[in-house]
Amino acid sequence: MITRKKLQDIIRIHKNLHIGIVGDFFLDAYFDCNPLLDEKSLETGKTCYQVVRTRRYAGAAGTVAANLKAMGIGKVDIVGFCGDDGEGYELRRAMVKLNLILEGFFSCPDRFTPTYGKPCYIDSAGKDPSAISELERLDIKNRKSTPISLQKKMMAYIRNRLEIWDGLVIVDQVSTPNCGVLTSRLRKFLIAESRCRPDLPFLVDSREHIHLFKDMILKPNQFEAARAVIGVRRKPSLKASTEHAQTLSSKACGPVFLTLAEKGMLVAYGSRVNHARGFPVDGLTDPVGAGDSASAALVASLSAGTSLLEAADIANIVASITVRQLGTTGTARPAQILQRHREIAQHGL
Repeated sequence: MITRKKLQDIIRIHKNLHIGIVGDFFLDAYFDCNPLLDEKSLETGKTCYQVVRTRRYAGAAGTVAANLKAMGIGKVDIVGFCGDDGEGYELRRAMVKLNLILEGFFSCPDRFTPTYGKPCYIDSAGKDPSAISELERLDIKNRKSTPISLQKKMMAYIRNRLEIWDGLVIVDQVSTPNCGVLTSRLRKFLIAESRCRPDLPFLVDSREHIHLFKDMILKPNQFEAARAVIGVRRKPSLKASTEHAQTLSSKACGPVFLTLAEKGMLVAYGSRVNHARGFPVDGLTDPVGAGDSASAALVASLSAGTSLLEAADIANIVASITVRQLGTTGTARPAQILQRHREIAQHGL
């Protein structure tokens, strides 16, 4: 595992970094409901969930941004779009709270603001009620192609900022081709730019299209990697995931961090595949956002000059912190990261 001194050195560098995020920013809209107040609709007989609190966060690429800021990154510059609607207003308000650079985040009247509506049951017994279970989700997504004029605006902004960024995260959340930020046009543009800047970390997290990115650092989970390599989305064995990591690394001509949930991640580059083990977590866990926190930790670490395996260690430490934050997409602050490192070292986890 990475030494404490090296971890401290990396964290000190964070405040001097300027990292860009290009991707799909969603509004995470939480509706906290008290199950003791449930009512039955007189018209339909269905349950009417009674909302007692609402929460709004920047989700998807926004979760990566929140994690970068929580880790102490000095400047986080985002590129994407939202609609000219109420959800867009709430998303921008959440981003302002994070102190993100919003010059490259565009409003578009004919776009929805991608939104995950998340009704949750809460435990109402405490003074600060916590979420205990998530109900059926409501998704708002764009199902028409992203306008070319909007794509050109984003590419122009990226081109002007690449010279000052220390690292770049690409978050491809939208599954429908060409309906999000990472259209085929944007993807080709970013691949070309990455080839011109081999020393700048370009890290890609893509839900459905990880196999289409080249000459970058790929970060799929085990299911995404299996689908990209063999066309099947099912939980593979560790041996199969090792083969998938090697295949993706060979095709992409770059490193691959293949995440394995609680088992950590595989780090593949060239002919080598190393297993960076995960760290056990006691009690209830919530995996939502853990992959985004790992992406943030990886790009922050690599931008600060770590090796691939050191970056994987830090990402696994961060993920072991965020999964313990229930009913929200968690983050990890420097003090928490150092404390968790101490726990792992003291208890031999």
